[in-house]
Amino acid sequence: MGPSNIFPPSASLKYSMVVLAILFAAVLVFPEQALAKNAGITRNYKFNIKMQNVTRLCQTKSIVTVNGQFPGPRIIAREGDHLLIKVVNHVKYNMTIHWHGIRQLRSGWADGPAYITQCPIQTGHSYVYNFTVTGQRGTLFWHAHISWLRATVYGPIVILPKKHVPYPFPQPHKEVPIIFGEWWKTDTEKLISQALQTGGAPNVSDAYTINGLPGPSYNCSAKDTFKLKVKPGKTYLLRMINAALNDELFFSIANHTLTVVETDAVYVKPFKTKVVLITPGQTTNVLLKVKSKAPNANFLIAARPYATGPAAFDNTTTGGILEYEQPASSASKNRTRKLTLLKPALPRFNDTNFATKFSNQIRSLATAKFPVNVPKKVDRRFFFTVGLGLNPCPKNQTCQGPNNTMLAASINNVSFVQPNVSLLQSHFFNKSKGVYTTDFPANPPFKFNYTGTPPKNLMVNSGTKVVSLPFNCRVEVVMQDTSIIAAESHPLHLHGFNFFVVGQGFGNFDPNKDPAKFNLVDPAERNTVGVPSGGWVAIRFLADNPGVWFMHCHLEVHTSWGLKMAWLVMDGKGPKQKLQPPPSDLPKC
Repeated sequence: MGPSNIFPPSASLKYSMVVLAILFAAVLVFPEQALAKNAGITRNYKFNIKMQNVTRLCQTKSIVTVNGQFPGPRIIAREGDHLLIKVVNHVKYNMTIHWHGIRQLRSGWADGPAYITQCPIQTGHSYVYNFTVTGQRGTLFWHAHISWLRATVYGPIVILPKKHVPYPFPQPHKEVPIIFGEWWKTDTEKLISQALQTGGAPNVSDAYTINGLPGPSYNCSAKDTFKLKVKPGKTYLLRMINAALNDELFFSIANHTLTVVETDAVYVKPFKTKVVLITPGQTTNVLLKVKSKAPNANFLIAARPYATGPAAFDNTTTGGILEYEQPASSASKNRTRKLTLLKPALPRFNDTNFATKFSNQIRSLATAKFPVNVPKKVDRRFFFTVGLGLNPCPKNQTCQGPNNTMLAASINNVSFVQPNVSLLQSHFFNKSKGVYTTDFPANPPFKFNYTGTPPKNLMVNSGTKVVSLPFNCRVEVVMQDTSIIAAESHPLHLHGFNFFVVGQGFGNFDPNKDPAKFNLVDPAERNTVGVPSGGWVAIRFLADNPGVWFMHCHLEVHTSWGLKMAWLVMDGKGPKQKLQPPPSDLPKC
């Protein structure tokens, strides 16, 4: 199933007739626009947010879903298409949806993080997310972007190339979404609410899932196992998405090699690997060329965590099964004989060496067709320490953090306080007073041995601070992990932009020596990057998208503790360089 035939056949006929009617009407009314070369079409989706009973690990619980589906429905579009997605909230929780990795050029009102670009959609209300997919193709995903609701509210976004444009790799026989999630037996909203009150770490998940299913290694989950049935000799495109809340994952298929061809919806120089590392917020497309003859075995598809901190983590393995279509003769034999299930070898949970080697292999294509527009010169440089810290325990309360404190997280020692109105609205209507300030520090408040002995005072400062950037500013950010409480890998996600990963290393960043080693030729282009445990990563991006753009750790527990900030990009001078006014149905706080 290649780019041309991914739409379901039944939908396809109705859909074609509707499209023809719309196109015909469009030609009559707007002949020039309708005939514009490669103009995209408008696709409408409706997301009903509703509760649904779902049983996993022998237990039934009521979860928040889109249209009663878990994982949620797949969004399919082509590069250049316009999307109108109406979200209707039928549950007791406030809701927003983020279209993770979509650039949202001049359409920041549709980005979705609660209290950053919009007030949430309240119970009984709706909002239409209205945006165009510009200059992007590949795998992304959508998820709730308020509290911990993304634990069950997520689904894939598949952006196909424009019509008649091939992939820059062999055309696959079929495309398969592989979405990793995390499952708790308890109510995740109660879990995080309680953790934030006591200042301790929330309980870890009970299972990981592949396409919503835990797989055979968990209690009574053999029937809840994802199965990938393949034809010998064919090539499959696996569209992998890590929608887990708090865990980076190693992924492998027993006795099979994968070829990585895309990360975060950007084509990369293909490379072969037995194991893929994928952090929450990242997507990875791999080609799986299966064996030419059906073997007498099944193969475990497995994922388990990469965890670098000392904190407890869910040390379990989710599994699916790769099954070959058997020739008729051996199929009858194998019915009576159970096929062996072969298991893959996965790295140890703390194998930072593998993590580093893997991420260093990801390089942009850097061809005439797919150029690398990495800023060669920099207008503004930032040095951000990212990591954990502490808040004092409120009076007359006992707290569960170290020495009766509350766990926190920060960037440059600022733990972000979520406002109670949207930053984007406050900015657009010039009402920032009392909502946010533009004095987010460009450097940490004081220098220390970031990856060595931590300073005596581990307390963080709190505030709603943003960085203000002029339009088209060329930005470099070095993100430095710290050993405060614990060194840990942090997957940092930037909304509204792709950035280029120009360098990374271990220990403390050296501004005199390290920039000389930056890769400005074919750096990875991403929307989410892991800051190495006990190390640093350097990124560059062009601030060519006016609006307010969230940047945060995609480990949800760290975001809840304040490891987040926002970039305010001012309007440019030209008409195409200004943020559009808000839509009339933008939710109110």
